Amino acid sequence: MDLRVAAYAVIIDADDRILLSHWTQGRRPAWTMPGGGLEDGEDPVEAARREVREETGYRVDVGELLGIHSRVIPAGRRVTDATEPLRHARASSTGRGSWAASCATRSTDPPTAPNGSR
Repeated sequence: MDLRVAAYAVIIDADDRILLSHWTQGRRPAWTMPGGGLEDGEDPVEAARREVREETGYRVDVGELLGIHSRVIPAGRRVTDATEPLRHARASSTGRGSWAASCATRSTDPPTAPNGSR
């Protein structure tokens, strides 16, 4: 079985908005929490910091662990155009980061970034 360990960040600002990344790789674009795969030997906290910076441009301090989640994606549902096992992507699969009202995470509408946010 292929194993991919990843770290994601849940970032809420003072206006109760959540920071999301626009994921553009695979079958369809989607909004997701900033994060991704750990590099060999990388600490998960450092991976979360790195991924947030790469995907959104923000520098963050990582607080407490919110949880651990594990899931198996059947081989037939995985992205199949990769030529090697999934690892940290050198070219980001996210196009941009954007703040969204917390209630918007339940909507299919994309978040709208205010002017000058980043």
